[in-house]
Amino acid sequence: MGPLNGIKVIELQGIGPGPFCGMMLADMGAEIIRIDRSTAAGKPANPTDILARGRRSIAIDLKSSTGVETVLKLVETADILIEGFRPGVTERLGLGPDICHERNDQLIYGRMTGWGQTGPMAKVAGHDINYISLSGALHAIGRKNDRPVPPLNLVGDFGGGGMLLAFGIVSALHERTKSGKGQVIDAAMTEGSALLMNAVFGLMNNGSWTPTRGENFLDGGAHFYNTYETSDGKFVSVGSIEPQFYTLLLEKSGLVNSEDLPTQHSREDWPDMQARLRKIFMQRTRDEWDAIMLGTDICYAPILDFEEARNHPHNIERQSFVSRDGIHQAAPAPKFSRTQPQLPDASVAPGTDSRDLLVEAGFSTDAIDQLIESGAVVQV
Repeated sequence: MGPLNGIKVIELQGIGPGPFCGMMLADMGAEIIRIDRSTAAGKPANPTDILARGRRSIAIDLKSSTGVETVLKLVETADILIEGFRPGVTERLGLGPDICHERNDQLIYGRMTGWGQTGPMAKVAGHDINYISLSGALHAIGRKNDRPVPPLNLVGDFGGGGMLLAFGIVSALHERTKSGKGQVIDAAMTEGSALLMNAVFGLMNNGSWTPTRGENFLDGGAHFYNTYETSDGKFVSVGSIEPQFYTLLLEKSGLVNSEDLPTQHSREDWPDMQARLRKIFMQRTRDEWDAIMLGTDICYAPILDFEEARNHPHNIERQSFVSRDGIHQAAPAPKFSRTQPQLPDASVAPGTDSRDLLVEAGFSTDAIDQLIESGAVVQV
């Protein structure tokens, strides 16, 4: 059932990092009740919305005082609330942390924003690319003498956002076992993406990292930590940082026979060494290089597309990817020795579980009928 079995989460429907956090908690066995907007009721379920897996849905009119009161009733028996609105929005709705804590002082109130709840940028619109710009992370990603390259939305939305909030939530849950009290978590993608950069900041502090993009050993500047095209138009990755691994790279690539090899960390020679390796890797197909390098300590791997990744023997044995009703997706992770999580149910249509959830929350049949008749709650 997963290590979070028995934990109840209220999720105010949002996009991006909030649902990703909810997915992580659902994957670990938590019960997620998604509060969908009443206007969304009637929309069909979207099984391709993988981030929304593992929820039940109640559709509520949050502009209605009766609807807000319904949410607060649900909050009374919840462990966690997740919201991803701009600062001040839930307060205006009547669902801010102070009001929620009056109903349930053990509630963990998780807030997910780009800039944080305070500061001069707090209420300004933005997206992942903007948040990782302000933290300095985006500056470091890209090739030399070229523009910074957005790393999808992995660094801000998911690694520095949703995953940061999930970590904050489980930390607060642990603290609650000692204090008996809930608290508010202010998770900001700017700070999360900055946190992900701390190893690089450490290298900057000791002089091992130049601020010029594409000149460092982890950002594409080094020949021994890079990607290379093969003769069939595919690509491989090499990460031979340690000297013993680098020795293997020289051996397996054939460079060991060269008489004019510079030392591994001679930065002025990195461009020339990259050119040599580019030429060498273009002499064979990716499969041929796999036969030579894969499984050795070079720190080598083929760069797989999504379908290839799903069908790779290592990922198959580890069950890293799963499929349900033809929807391919990554499996819940990490793995546990006792409380192994299972793949949650697929996304449901907004308002699918409204009546059932109200029954479980202790509402009478008459009260439920009145809520649905008034439009404060919608059942589909």
